[in-house]
Amino acid sequence: MSMTNHRNDWQLSTICWYAVFVWFGASLFSQTLYMAFNGSPYDANLLLKSAGPYAWIMIGIELVVWGFLVLVIGGKVVNRIQVPTQEITSSEQILPQT
Repeated sequence: MSMTNHRNDWQLSTICWYAVFVWFGASLFSQTLYMAFNGSPYDANLLLKSAGPYAWIMIGIELVVWGFLVLVIGGKVVNRIQVPTQEITSSEQILPQT
């Protein structure tokens, strides 16, 4: 009797989607909390000045995240257009169960 170990690893795309959702949620929560205390949204220029030389690194990371979203969603749209799928199976193709 042989036993095989089966690992249920997450796919990279799943991990990336979770990272995007966490990033978006944290950003939204942070902006909401800031507005609750100060009454106005973040000042982008002040944030970039306070980040100093790391501002460009943060901008680069954000551009990579947005690029990932554009590529994934754009790829799904292109795939959907190129590969026609029949959403509803016609009743003529359904075989009766015995």
